[in-house]
Parts: sequence; structure tokens; C-alpha cells
Amino acid sequence: MKKLTAILSILFLLSTQIHTAEYTPPEPNQILKNLKKDHPRLIIDAQTIPRMKTIIAQDTVAAKIYRRIKRQANQYLKDKPSIYELPDGRRLLRVSRRVKERVRTLALIYLLDGGQQYVDRAWVEIEAAAAFKDWNPAHFLDTAEMTYAFATAYDWLYDQWTEEQRQIMREAIIEKGLKPGLEVYRKDVWWARNHNNWNQVCNGGLGMGALAIAEHIPELATEILHSGLKSIPRAMTFFAPDGAGVEGVTYWSYGSRYNILYLSSLTTALGTDFGLSNLSGFKESGAYHIYISGAKRMSYNFADCGYTRVSTPMHFWMGHQYNQPHYAWFRYDTLRKYGRGHMLDLLWFDNSATTFDPSTAPLDKHFRKADVTSMRSSWTDSNALALGIQAGGNLNLGQHRHLDQGTFILEALGERWAIDSGTERETYQRHRNKRKRWEFYRIRAEGHNTLVFNPQNGPDQNPKAKCSVTTFESTPNKGLAVLDLTDVYTDHVRQAKRTFEMVDRQHVVITDEIQTKSPSELYWFMHTNAEIAPNGATAILTQNGKQLTAEILSPSGATFTSMDAKPLPTSPVPKQADNKKRRKLTIHLRDVTNLTIQVKLTPLGNE
Repeated sequence: MKKLTAILSILFLLSTQIHTAEYTPPEPNQILKNLKKDHPRLIIDAQTIPRMKTIIAQDTVAAKIYRRIKRQANQYLKDKPSIYELPDGRRLLRVSRRVKERVRTLALIYLLDGGQQYVDRAWVEIEAAAAFKDWNPAHFLDTAEMTYAFATAYDWLYDQWTEEQRQIMREAIIEKGLKPGLEVYRKDVWWARNHNNWNQVCNGGLGMGALAIAEHIPELATEILHSGLKSIPRAMTFFAPDGAGVEGVTYWSYGSRYNILYLSSLTTALGTDFGLSNLSGFKESGAYHIYISGAKRMSYNFADCGYTRVSTPMHFWMGHQYNQPHYAWFRYDTLRKYGRGHMLDLLWFDNSATTFDPSTAPLDKHFRKADVTSMRSSWTDSNALALGIQAGGNLNLGQHRHLDQGTFILEALGERWAIDSGTERETYQRHRNKRKRWEFYRIRAEGHNTLVFNPQNGPDQNPKAKCSVTTFESTPNKGLAVLDLTDVYTDHVRQAKRTFEMVDRQHVVITDEIQTKSPSELYWFMHTNAEIAPNGATAILTQNGKQLTAEILSPSGATFTSMDAKPLPTSPVPKQADNKKRRKLTIHLRDVTNLTIQVKLTPLGNE
């Protein structure tokens, strides 16, 4: 696995370098040339707070977000300060995030409403975290998020702090944040060289820390910022050409959040982001979240992604920055329909796209590098037929990828019928359990809506495989995607092809064309939360009083069965998540040689 991870890093780095050749960072002596002298300088400028107050007074969606944030700030007044702890023996991240959420929420409410109690409580939190022995640089996300927390508190409440308090915060940022980061930059290792969310979060957190106190440490701040400006394009350009994230929607959200916080802070502190926001791929990435979600904006939770509503505050920023009303509409419409919201929504709030007509957006999209595809019957109907398809490369298995090539997620009638098994939390504890990722059911192909050949104890898809979408078509009445699964099952097949068709925007047909190397055992799986009633070549799925029918069109004689969502008898059985509430619709065939499996999935409506 270490060898595989090394190969992965080399291949991805080479790919990224092709794109980063387009970017030349500024000379070090030019970076702080126009540093804003006063505070706040991170994300907030002189117009931000007055604009927010006006929006809150005029827009009911913004007002609702503000009230929720104010309630949260008042709750923080009652909470005890955070303490240093690594709950899983490895990560301080939960603590860093708690400190971050508390201090920036308290600071923002103070800027909007005043109230010394918010400043005082923010200091209690900061003083406690400043006394930590370190910010756990061994897991550098923890350090980066804590550095951002301190930078925000220092900068946004600058005029409220005594010089002694400022000094405590500066020393903590320098010693516990910037200097450990400088070691990584100077060695050019791990996240500084990588393309994934770590790159964006770590560069963003350190960069904001440097900007907050730059006038006190100009040489150190310059080196941190210059190093970050060289590093972060590796992650930003990896979204090219279509904007897709290879780690899934959760990690797009995490990485892009810090990426945009950094870009925004560069602009407000220095008057420029030095062209970073124009890098190929990043502008387009706002569409990834939009398309890789269902009719109710719930994520297509492929890989290590949560089943959550995917719209983010970054869509406001990106909509404005890139003149993409589709992005801003998606965020505002989601907030209007489903509520909640975040403090960053208020900072970047944009209701200018409320008149955007979503019917002008394409119904289907194929993101080429990630080879993930989305089809739907409507953008505005919460009962729409919606389909997400996962292909791409298993080489990312060492990070957040699953052995899930060929899997799919299907929605109709306001229900999710074909589900992803979800995140396996035990894979984040491999420093304790010492298990390989592919040993866990939710990571394995058998835990997804795809094929399994000749079940065995090892990986049930080729961990090095690349699955391409060889054909993608979109017309008003039809969406089509063809996946080449040959490399995925290279030990078993001469050729394997899976075709998805959304026909008349009313039903989905999945066709598997298979040529095996020798007579093989084969499973076809579709996981669901619905009740399954198999009846030969048909099955009725029932969920919340609604129904979907599955029909085997080929081969003749094949039948559906219902199986528990659990490992096959030949599979590994480490300690892992419980899937008792889930079932899987199954076709089980033996002695497969040359075969076509075709299944039609049709929503029926109410019982």
C-alpha cells in the first residue's frame, strides 16, 4: 500500500504540474507592498459590516441566518473553554474547529451588535488555546485551522485587545502555527506538494495567520505567503478542466472553503489575490457541488462523503467573483427552501440571482477528470428523477476513494432509492485498527451498487484501476453514459462495459456487457433503504408509501433476491459500521462467460 500511495502521489503531482505551469507567483519583495495598515483586514473591509446590517434588515433569509448565529453566540457565552485533547489518539481537529467556530462567531456578533461579553468570552477561548503545548502539527489540519481561528480573533477584534493580549496571540500564531508550517514549506513535503484538501486548508490557515500579523514579522510572513502562493495552485488547478473534485463533495467543500477564505483575505489585506482566482478549473468547480447532488440538494455521497445538503456559502462568493448567477441562485434557493445557513453566508451574501431561470442550465453533466456523471429530469421539481454515476480512478484509495467504480445513486418521487453505503469511520482510525481500507464493507465493491466477480478475501476491484466514461450524451429527452469497467475487473474479464440511460427523463436502464476470462460467479448489487419485494425478474421497492419497480430485461431466467447489506462469506470482517437498516437488491449468477445484464428502474408513484 505504501508503494501504491507513492505511485499515486507521483502521478497526481505530474498531472498537477502541467496546469500550474500557467501560474507565476509574485516576487517575495512585492507580496506585502500594499499591506493594509489597519484592521480588520481578513475577509472584512470597511463596507462589509454596514452591508451585512442592511442585508439583514432587508432580506428575510439573511435575517434568519443572523438570528441563528446570534443564538449560537449566546450559547457560547455559557460554555467552558476548550481543552487540549486528542480523542482518537491522533487528531486535535475537533478542538481546533470548536475554537474556530466560537471565536469567529463571537467576533462577528460583536462587530454587528457590540457587547463586551462577546469579546470577553472570545478571549477566554483564545487564552486557553494559546496555552496549549502545541497545535498538533503531526496532523497539520489541526494546526492550520487553529491558526485561522487566532488570525480571525486577532484581526476582527484588534481594537478591543490590549497590547498584552495581542502579543500573546502573535506569539501563539508564530510559534505554534507559522514556524511548524515553515518547516513543511522548506522541505516541500506532504501537503505542500499535494493536490488535495490538505493543501488548501493548510495553505489557507497559514496564509491568513501571516496576513493578520504581517507588519510585526515581515520576513516570516513573506516567506509563508510566497511559499503558499507557490503551493496552492497545485490544488486549485487539479479541478481542471471541468471543476470536479476527485475526493468527493464533502472534501470539495472543506478544501474550497479555506481556499476562498484565503483568496478573500489576500484581496482585503493586499488588494489582490495575485491571479489565483483565475486559475483554470477553480472557477468551474462551483458546478461540481450543484450537479453531484439530488433533487433536494442532498449529496451524492460517493467516497468518504457525508449524506448532507451540499450547497455552501462559497457559492455566494464564487457567483459574485466569477459572474456565475447559477452559483448564487443555487445557494440562495437552498437557504430559502431548507433554512439554516452559516456566518460565511452573511459575509458573502448575494441575493442578486433570485430571478435566475434554472431551466437554462443543462440537465446532465460529465466531469471528465473525476469521471463522475449526473443526470436529472428537472432542476426545480423536488420529486425529479435524478441519477449520479461514479467512475474515475481507484488510485486515490489510499486517501478517500472507495472501490466503487460503476456505482450509482438514484432518486425519484422525493426519495433516494439507490443509496451509497456511506463513510466508514473506522477507516479514519487505521492508526489504531491497522486494517487496510479495502477490508471494510462500505469501502468494498460489494458495499456499493456495482458488480462483484468471484468473491474473495482480497480487494474486489483492482485498486490501481482507472474507469473512464467513454461516451456521454445529453439531449432534452435522454441522458447516456458508458463506462469501461475492463481495467476494474482485469483479473476476471476480457471486457466489461456498463451503460446508464435516462430514457424520456422517466426511467433508468442499466446495461452490463460482460466477457469473462473463465466461467465466473457474478453479483449485481443495488443498496437501498426501501422494502424489497422480489418476484422473479421483477421487484417492487416501497419507501414512505411510494414505489419503484425494478425489472430484469436480460438475461432471461435471471431473478432478483434481497440480501442483507453485510460482507459476503469470503470477505474480511473487521470491526465496522452497522448496516442493519439497509438491504440490497441482488442478481446472483454463476458460470458467467459472455453475458448482458439489463435492468430497468421505473418510479411508480404511491402504493
